[in-house]
Amino acid sequence: MNPSLNLLQPYPFEKLRRLLSDVQPPADKTHIALSIGEPKHSSPSFVAETLSANLAHLSSYPTTLGIAALREAITRWCAGRFRVPSGWLDPARHVLPVSGTREALFSFVQAVFDRERGGLVMSPNPFYQIYEGAALLAGATPHYLPCLAQNNFIPDFDAVTPDTWQRTQILFLCSPGNPTGALLPLDTLNKLIHLADEHDFVIAADECYSELYFDEQNPPAGLLTACAELGRHDFKRCVVFHSLSKRSNLPGLRSGFVAGDAEILKAFLLYRTYHGCALPVQTQHASVAAWNDEVHVRANRSLYREKFDAVLEILAPALDVRRPDGGFYLWAGTSMNEQAFTRDLFAQQHVTVIPGTYLSREVDDVNPGSNRIRMALVAPLAECVEAAERIRTFVESR
Repeated sequence: MNPSLNLLQPYPFEKLRRLLSDVQPPADKTHIALSIGEPKHSSPSFVAETLSANLAHLSSYPTTLGIAALREAITRWCAGRFRVPSGWLDPARHVLPVSGTREALFSFVQAVFDRERGGLVMSPNPFYQIYEGAALLAGATPHYLPCLAQNNFIPDFDAVTPDTWQRTQILFLCSPGNPTGALLPLDTLNKLIHLADEHDFVIAADECYSELYFDEQNPPAGLLTACAELGRHDFKRCVVFHSLSKRSNLPGLRSGFVAGDAEILKAFLLYRTYHGCALPVQTQHASVAAWNDEVHVRANRSLYREKFDAVLEILAPALDVRRPDGGFYLWAGTSMNEQAFTRDLFAQQHVTVIPGTYLSREVDDVNPGSNRIRMALVAPLAECVEAAERIRTFVESR
């Protein structure tokens, strides 16, 4: 077996199962899960209809590059959403469909990281655990940048030494962040691109929560926005990851894309051709329909705004919690150990959350997840409200 498998930590949900395995929750309360970030809003019916209408393609092998119609739809969406000038993004060179961002983020590191050179894969801390696992299995050393409240949950990139930047091969960004919901400002993205040029590393921007924001008139910037502002028409050293899972409530479709630096994507396409993870053709046609429509996305944001408004009104007097910049998580501070909070909350109120330390690592005696919990507001409004009321009752009773 690959010895690097022994370096992988249990996934957060496995840790949660162990934590709660011997706890008996109250039978008179229905279980409400705020632990798993799986969208629960209805999937767009027209996507299912398009999928069904294209089932004849079950008899065809899909190509790894994907159908032209999908790459063109993604290119149009990126250009409009992130203000990329017309013609900069070439559907044949700058866009690659993938089977969801989880698979793509992991395989990207395997394709891009140079084992002979060695060095670091840098990520925010807390983080999506795929970043760490991908780094370890590629032979890299993970390097964690703390996201602390005093810096609005954004890594302090200015504190990174030139030597550390020089050893970095890949910098993972997540904006809005999981679990913090923090957005990286455009000027920060611009600065990171200059650092990537100076120290020769690749920026891998995980933007799968980019379409969950609160101000309908001000969509948040992304890495492609920064490239456009800097006149970087070749998107050198910049790659973004997007998915239909959160944007369109289609986690089961397993459809997303990678876009950016054509030379990197050329090598990534070669890797994926051997990896064997091409999107089924019927899935690609359904994805075209989803990327071409914004009505359902605006409706989706409206549902999340309603839930955040209701839940924050209930929880704010009892917990250290604030509205995030985006995403569907609350990253709440607790007055006690986060694992004890999670365990006791489940035992008394039958509500599950994720302890913050299950999503982060301790570095220099500091763990950004200490005394914090993550709550995913993915359940229906009534369930989220009921969960918030139970959590407030739990906190106030202690």
